[in-house]
Amino acid sequence: MQSPHMTDVTQHNFREVLERSASTPILFYFWAPMSEESAQMIPALQQLTQQYEGAFQLAQLNCQEEQAIAGQFGIQALPTIALFINGQPVDGLGGPQPIAAIQAMLDRHLPSQDERTLQHALMLVQNQQHAEALPLLLSLSEEWKRKGDAKLALADCFLATQQFDAAKVELSAIPMEYQDGYYKSLMAKLELHEQAADSPEIQALETAFAQNGRDAKVAVELATQYHQVQRDEEALELLWSFLKRDLNTLDGDMKKIFMDILNALGQGNSIASRYRRQLYSLLY
Repeated sequence: MQSPHMTDVTQHNFREVLERSASTPILFYFWAPMSEESAQMIPALQQLTQQYEGAFQLAQLNCQEEQAIAGQFGIQALPTIALFINGQPVDGLGGPQPIAAIQAMLDRHLPSQDERTLQHALMLVQNQQHAEALPLLLSLSEEWKRKGDAKLALADCFLATQQFDAAKVELSAIPMEYQDGYYKSLMAKLELHEQAADSPEIQALETAFAQNGRDAKVAVELATQYHQVQRDEEALELLWSFLKRDLNTLDGDMKKIFMDILNALGQGNSIASRYRRQLYSLLY
């Protein structure tokens, strides 16, 4: 099955493919079976197209079968590569080329990998797919993570995945020009969480635990309250301070609550992953 990012050009679809360059850059590849070097490059070029994930489309034209179109382009060497953007040729290469040279040509005209990743992540955030967007945003280079729209998207994803401390860090460093309605809505979500996360019940339990830091029952009650208001890292750290000394604390009830919180956070949560590894290091 051919990738949606690749097309074989014929006299029937040539105009349509060329017009498509108004919205998506088209990389025309002129080759022929009689030119072994041009045929050998096709798999590597197709692999490169897949790596760019839709940043351009590869249009392969067999000059042996489509001599009229090749003539319109004035093809004199095989292979020949021509990059079209907005219906116009903007760059090209003639003769056999290393893939690195083709990539360098593309990078002169196409968005960078970070830019493409950010645009994809922003689309996912817009569609409320925060869990899918978060790893993409975290994969950005430090330079791109510092951009205002990336920081807002990261904060949004952290709030949606209940990583409130991380969201607070991002929101505290949003450039002034990005402090718009979107920013204010994220700040409001964070403030609501912080108000709910410091209830009188939690304050009373914190006082009781401060007076007797060895009381495992109070620790369990406090950790449970923390979990209910999404203060999960504090909940897990509190329980772990007992479990690392005795996994059977409170006849195993504490370990069960610890595991319940880990399971509630899910496999993709970085905090849960860290404490799960610590637990496994004791068990095995």
